[in-house]
Amino acid sequence: MTGSCLFAGEVVHVRRRPTFHRLSYRIFMGLFDLDELPALSRNIRLFGYNRAALFSFHDRDHGDGSGHPLRPQVEQALADAGIEPPGGPIRILCMPRLLGYVFNPISVYFCHDRAGRLCATVHEVNNTFGERHFYALPAVAGYDGRVRQDCMKQFRVSPFLPMDLDYRFVIVPPDETTSVSIAARRDDEDILIAWFNGRRHPLNDAALARQWLTHPAMTWKVIAGIHWEALFLWRKLRRGKSTITAPAPSIK
Repeated sequence: MTGSCLFAGEVVHVRRRPTFHRLSYRIFMGLFDLDELPALSRNIRLFGYNRAALFSFHDRDHGDGSGHPLRPQVEQALADAGIEPPGGPIRILCMPRLLGYVFNPISVYFCHDRAGRLCATVHEVNNTFGERHFYALPAVAGYDGRVRQDCMKQFRVSPFLPMDLDYRFVIVPPDETTSVSIAARRDDEDILIAWFNGRRHPLNDAALARQWLTHPAMTWKVIAGIHWEALFLWRKLRRGKSTITAPAPSIK
């Protein structure tokens, strides 16, 4: 299945060390074909590309933050990682701006060849200090249709996670559903696991209006939740709760 759309679902974080902590909340994300953005902006009244609207996508919220077109930046990230840009559609899974604001802890670019085959992904990771990093990785689906990728952590995101970790990504490529999971690991032990599971919806005015009624302050909720959960975790650590108190799922 191709083209831009919405995915509504749930984000879950499960932290196992230095103390157990779990959170979950409902969100929706857009899957935006970079080449379709100008047409989407013209045809959908509630959506704007590089302009103000109820929901919008701005190039400067991604890549190097310059506002320059994203396709060349993503292709350069692939080339820098030794991956030949496949030349087909590039689609980004991320939250759009809502009333002018967004913070995406992670966005995923799905890079296809001209025949529509998924060849690579670029994971764009943001921290709350305004810094951003690309992890560009080949994407080869296994027998179950999932893409599994491993890399070393190269970018500081949370003060509660050290740098000497590995990442494991497990992805169900977008179709009727999608799933993106990331585990921060040390010595094959999952320290933190986070995932988004979503179900596909069309990208049109009616669907955006429904999502706004369901999530009227989604983007503010995300950034507020990040800081609230950090405070909650800090208080746990101050009280000396530094052991695992419940099991967490593993990403295989």
